[in-house]
Amino acid sequence: MLSENELSKVIVDASFNIHQKLGPGLLESVYEEILYYELYHKAGLKVDRQKGFL
Repeated sequence: MLSENELSKVIVDASFNIHQKLGPGLLESVYEEILYYELYHKAGLKVDRQKGFL
């Protein structure tokens, strides 16, 4: 189990790497799909997408 700081680092690093490789200008849905892939398939995290809240 990752601590909050470790989990945050994984997410921020993945996001930064995606943006660095692809650059700005793509649709948000494209970044979301790639981030999901990176976190779920590569980092092995349980990820929910577009989860609503009250």
